[in-house]
Amino acid sequence: MSGSEITGNREKVMSTHKCLEEGRTGLVVPIVDFNRCEGKDACVAVCPYNVFEVRKIDRSDYRELSFVGKIKSRVHGGMVAYTPHADQCRACGLCVKACPERAIKLVKV
Repeated sequence: MSGSEITGNREKVMSTHKCLEEGRTGLVVPIVDFNRCEGKDACVAVCPYNVFEVRKIDRSDYRELSFVGKIKSRVHGGMVAYTPHADQCRACGLCVKACPERAIKLVKV
């Protein structure tokens, strides 16, 4: 898929989702399932609010993975998506749609 196709799809998806208004952030946060996440960076690419970053999994998070999750993590270089700016999420759902592993869910707080 080319960059222009991704951009075209992103605009289409954004137009079909109703994001929370500016100033109404923090009502919904993205939760990443580290047992599923392969750190492919799709969430970072599509998020217009810079909620995500992909980095090496923390030791404490790695210890909490299932056996299969630990194997998967090693195969994919131990990279996962974290949400350091989850409070900026406006629930547009682009990250959920973009994640090939279906590792992201939006949860009301």
